[in-house]
Amino acid sequence: MGKENPAEKALNLIRGRLCDPTFVFRPLSGPPDSNYSKLKFIVSTSITEGCNNSILLLGPRGSGKAAVLDLVVGDLMEEYPDSVTLIRLNGLLHSEDNCAFKEIARQLCMEHHLLFSKMASFDENSQFIIAMLRECGLAHKTIIFVLDEFDMFAQASGKQRLLYSLLDAMQSVTSQAVVVGISSRLDADQLLEKRVRSRFSHRKILFLPPSREEIDSLLEHLLSLPADSSFPSGYVTQFNEKIKNITSDTRFKDMLKTFLNANSTVNSLLKFIFRAVSSMNLESGLLSLENFKTALSSMLRQPKLEAVRDCSILELYLLVCMRRLEVKEQSSYNFISVMKEYKTIHDSFQTSDFYAQNVCLRAFEHLREREVICYAENRGQSQAGEYRPMKLLISASELHQGMRSHACCPAILLKLLDH
Repeated sequence: MGKENPAEKALNLIRGRLCDPTFVFRPLSGPPDSNYSKLKFIVSTSITEGCNNSILLLGPRGSGKAAVLDLVVGDLMEEYPDSVTLIRLNGLLHSEDNCAFKEIARQLCMEHHLLFSKMASFDENSQFIIAMLRECGLAHKTIIFVLDEFDMFAQASGKQRLLYSLLDAMQSVTSQAVVVGISSRLDADQLLEKRVRSRFSHRKILFLPPSREEIDSLLEHLLSLPADSSFPSGYVTQFNEKIKNITSDTRFKDMLKTFLNANSTVNSLLKFIFRAVSSMNLESGLLSLENFKTALSSMLRQPKLEAVRDCSILELYLLVCMRRLEVKEQSSYNFISVMKEYKTIHDSFQTSDFYAQNVCLRAFEHLREREVICYAENRGQSQAGEYRPMKLLISASELHQGMRSHACCPAILLKLLDH
């Protein structure tokens, strides 16, 4: 095999980084006020001081809740290798009480090299878990229960028996455990019953979108090549210099702002960078602003704009007429009203694009099938379609943007839309 091209090697390195949550979130864990530091303090206190804790990690999907928890657990297992037992449950799989208790018993048996019985009843599993909590507490071992999709456990039928049993068992001085709930619902703790809530410690950590400074630091961490590596030194300098030029460019900052306005989670940012890196030119071996522009357009697809771009000239006229009626504060309009506006435009500007009413009705129906327009209300279904009130399903800015990018849009329509 020939020697690997530096560009391909750089591409594989950056892709590997983007797929490694530990590498991604490590730089965000440094500050003392970071979520990593807060969570590690709470869990490590349980290990060192032998106390019980419960905490909720709340934030949108892709914000790094599970990744930060994995970082914390991994670091604590290195620091206290014989003092931590990890039990993982997921609300999508284990929200049913019997299933949850059986899974906890199975993981505890596997962790402590015990024989697990598939035929054990609910009560037997429950008693076994309480006994294991007591024995681990006496041996100064902490059991960390990770409940992913925590809200599913709270909403499951069975009066939240799993949550109550775990939190109630943790009231004993002999137990030593931490319950960590992960949820994308910010009101997850409000779903708890009174008896469960009274045993919950009400600690919550919110995972907010990263700040601009954190994003800049993350981009440098992910995209810069290491100086002390097997890459040619000249290539590393050139590659890193190019990354600095891109990230400091105002056009890149505008692109990033546009993207983060749509989805500001770390996970979505990683997908955006992954797409940009994947389109890197292997001949030059360098990233370019065009790579990020391509990634942005592929990730921020706007079906409504694409629908407008695919419209015929007649359909564009009808959309403009509907928009003009809305500007005139005509709260309710139907196909007949739109046709009157269409005729007014034709008479005023003597346009060549004038079609018969039956042709316009077919175009109107096509717009409705494409879900660019719809009926304003469900009533009057027995009424003929042309007399039923209609409304636009696209905003004025979307219509304007779609028409500007349309290959054959008449200039008069853009003028009519602006006035």
